[in-house]
Amino acid sequence: MSSDPDSAAEQLDGADDELLEPVVATGRLTPGLHLVATPIGNMRDITQRALDTLRIADLVACEDTRHSGMLLKHHDIRARLISLNEHNEAHRIPQLLEHIRQGGSVALISDAGMPTVSDPGQRLVGAVVGAGLHVESIPGPSAVLTALAASGLPTTPFYFGGFLPHKKGARTTMLTAALQRDCTSIFFESPYRLVDTLAILAEAAPDHRVVVARELTKKFEEFKRGPASILLSYYQTKTPKGEITLLIAPVDPPKWLTW
Repeated sequence: MSSDPDSAAEQLDGADDELLEPVVATGRLTPGLHLVATPIGNMRDITQRALDTLRIADLVACEDTRHSGMLLKHHDIRARLISLNEHNEAHRIPQLLEHIRQGGSVALISDAGMPTVSDPGQRLVGAVVGAGLHVESIPGPSAVLTALAASGLPTTPFYFGGFLPHKKGARTTMLTAALQRDCTSIFFESPYRLVDTLAILAEAAPDHRVVVARELTKKFEEFKRGPASILLSYYQTKTPKGEITLLIAPVDPPKWLTW
C-alpha cells in the first residue's frame, strides 16, 4: 500500500472558499451529515454501506486528510477530502452547514471508529441538528464495544469515560470512582501512561479485576485479564505499545465471573 494518498483522494485541506462553493447535489445521498464508522485497525472491518456513502458523498470531512486518504486509496475511493479537527472545527461548521443547506451531502469520518466518540465532530452534529438538517449514522467498528464484548466482564450496563486525564491527580480521581462503580468502566489510555495507571489501581485495590485490550483487530491484538497488581507486574517488564482500551470490573462482580 502506497503511503501517498494523492492519487486516491483530492487533498483540499486549507482550500476553504473554493471547496465550499455551491455545488450541485448528487441526488444519491440525502442532503445532510452522514456519520461513517471506519476500521479501528483491520482495513477489512468496514461495511458496504459505509463504502457506498464515502464514494458518493459530495465531501468527506476527516481528522487528517492524509490518514483518511490512505483508507480511501485502499478501497479505491476517490473523494473530496476536507479536514475537521479540534483546531478548525469552529471555522468549518458554518461552511459545512451552508453546504448542506444548499442540498449537499457531507460524510464525517474520524481516524478510527465512530466519529464524535472521543473524536472531533460533536459540535458539528449539534449544529446540524440545531439547524433542523438531516443527520444519519452508518454504524461500524467501535473500540469500546469490541473490547467490552471480549473482556469477560459484565457488559450491561457499562460506563465509558473516554481518554483518562494526563494529570495524575485527575486520573486518580476517575480511577477511584471506577473501582467503586457498580458496572464495568471503560477508558482509553496511552501506552506511555498505562503502567502509571495500573500502579494507581494496584495501590488502591490490588486484587480488583482489570482488562487491558491492546491493538484491537490488528495483527498483534492482545487481551490481558487479571488482578490490577498482576497486570502491573506484567507491563512493568513488557513495555506496552499501540492503542489501549482499559476495562475495570464492577465493585461487586456477578458470581459467574470466576477468572
